[in-house]
Amino acid sequence: MTSLSGRALRLTVYIGEDDTWHHKPLYSEIVHRAHAAGLAGASVFRGIEGFGASSRIHTARLLSLSEDLPVAVVVVDTEERVRAFLPQLDELVDEGLVTLEECEVVRYVGRGPGGTDPKGEKSS
Repeated sequence: MTSLSGRALRLTVYIGEDDTWHHKPLYSEIVHRAHAAGLAGASVFRGIEGFGASSRIHTARLLSLSEDLPVAVVVVDTEERVRAFLPQLDELVDEGLVTLEECEVVRYVGRGPGGTDPKGEKSS
């Protein structure tokens, strides 16, 4: 497991839910590449409404069709590792927004073997 504490960089990739890479969801490809690159972690968040450079509003409201909702892929790791990952995003992301923000990691602890937390208690 990657160790991470203190100063870090947060990479956020804003794309559409329907964006693909070789017939696979783009957000999934980004997460799998981040994992293969040994980054500390990645999460995908689905938005309920938003717009981007095209100025077209995408929404999940009941009276509208839920199509191409906004998705944010967030990766946090050291500046060196995040910046080393950026060339892969250049290959993957044709449309969207990519941002970098400095952040501070206060706690980064994974589950132990068998789904237990570091104190040996069963995780839910």
